[in-house]
Amino acid sequence: MLDLLITNATLPDGRTGMSVAVQDGCIAEVTPGLDAPAHDKLDAQGLLLSPHFVDPHFHMDATLSYGLPRVNQSGTLLEGIALWGELKPLLTADALIERALAYCDWAVAKGLLAVRSHVDTSDPSLLAVDALLEVRRKVAPYLDLQLVAFPQDGVLRSPGGVENLERALDKGVDVVGGIPHFERTMADGAASVKLLCEIAADRGKLVDMHCDESDDPLSRHIETLAFETQRLALQGRVTGSHCTSMHSMDNYYVSKLLPLIAESGVSVVSNPLINITLQGRHDTYPKRRGMTRVPELMAAGVNVAFGHDCVMDPWYGMGSGDMLEVAHMGLHVAQMTSQEGIRQCFEAVTTNAARVMHLENYGLEAGCDASFVLLQARDPVEAIRLRAARLKVFRKGRLLAETPAATASLHLPGRGESTSWMVPKPQD
Repeated sequence: MLDLLITNATLPDGRTGMSVAVQDGCIAEVTPGLDAPAHDKLDAQGLLLSPHFVDPHFHMDATLSYGLPRVNQSGTLLEGIALWGELKPLLTADALIERALAYCDWAVAKGLLAVRSHVDTSDPSLLAVDALLEVRRKVAPYLDLQLVAFPQDGVLRSPGGVENLERALDKGVDVVGGIPHFERTMADGAASVKLLCEIAADRGKLVDMHCDESDDPLSRHIETLAFETQRLALQGRVTGSHCTSMHSMDNYYVSKLLPLIAESGVSVVSNPLINITLQGRHDTYPKRRGMTRVPELMAAGVNVAFGHDCVMDPWYGMGSGDMLEVAHMGLHVAQMTSQEGIRQCFEAVTTNAARVMHLENYGLEAGCDASFVLLQARDPVEAIRLRAARLKVFRKGRLLAETPAATASLHLPGRGESTSWMVPKPQD
C-alpha cells in the first residue's frame, strides 16, 4: 500500500499522463498510467507537477523590516547598506526570529521549500547569526534553510571582520560569504576573495560571495573568484552572486571571462527583481539594466540560478516569496522570451538553484524526496506567465499547503454569468 499516488500529472520535461508513487517520504516510482492501492490519491488532471522551488540567495535577517527605521528614499544599494547599519543597533533576536518565521510561512505557501540566506556577521554580538540558527532549527521539519556567513561591512574593511566570520562558522553557519567590491580598494577586494576561499577550503565549506554588485565595469572580482576556485580545488562548491558589473563590461573582456567561469565550475546567481531595481541608479539615459549576462553565461555552460534576494527590507519594499515572480522578471530583463529561454528561467528557480545549494535527493525521479508542487498550469511557460497558483505543496510526501484554484466569475451584459479559468482547457 503506497502512502500517496499522484496520477495524470504533467512534468516539467513535457511528459504527460504521469503517475508519481510515494512511499516513506520518497518517490518510489515515476511512470505513465500507474494505478496502485494508496492511502491517499490525487488526480492532477493534466496539471504541472514540479519539484519544489528553491531560492539560492536571500537575506532573511533583514526580511520584513521595511520602513525600519526609515525608508530607502534613493533606492540605491549604498543607501540600503547605510540603512541596515542604522537598523542593526535596534534589532532584537525575538523580532528578527518572528519576521523570519513569518517569511518562511509565506515561502511554504508559495512552494518554496529551500532557501540559502546570507546572515550579517559584521556585528560582534552575532545576534542575527544566533537568531537565524534558531530559525533554521524551528523550520527544519518543513524547509531547508542554509546559512551564509556574510560580512556585510567588508571582511577586511570592518574591525574584527575575519574573527566574527569564523566565529559564525564555529556556531554552525554552513557557507563562507564575502563582499569584495565593498572593500576599500580593488586590491583589498581581491585579497578578501583569496582569504575567504582559503578559509572555506580549510573547513570544507561551500562559498557564496556577493561579487561585483556594481555598475563599474572594472569591478572584476568574479575573475579572482574563478582563479581561487581552481587554485584551491573548490570546483563545484563556489557561487558568485549578482555579478552585475558584467552588464557594463565590454564584450572582448567578457569573451575571456565566460570560459574562465565555466572552467572553474563556479555557479552564478542573479537576482532579477533586485538587480533591475538597484542598478543603473547613476545613469540618466541610456540606462543600464544592471543584471548579469544570464543567457550568455548559460550558453557558456555555467550553472545559473535566480534568487529573490530581498523582500520588504532596506533594499526592496516589494516581494512575497514567489519564485515564479523572480523567474518572470528574469526572463524580461534577460530578454529570454523564446520557449527554450522561458523554460531555462523555470530551471533557474528549481533544478539549477538546487544545484547551487547542493540539495540532496532533489527532483522527480525514483529515490528523490517526495517534495513537490502541483501548479495550476500545464507547462513551465504557462506557470511563469500566470504566476500559477500552488494548488498543493508536499514535503517528503506530507501535504504542507493548499491554495484554491484561481477563477473569475464573470457577469457580462448580454452573455449571462460564466466562470473563467485562468488556465485554458487543453485543445482536443
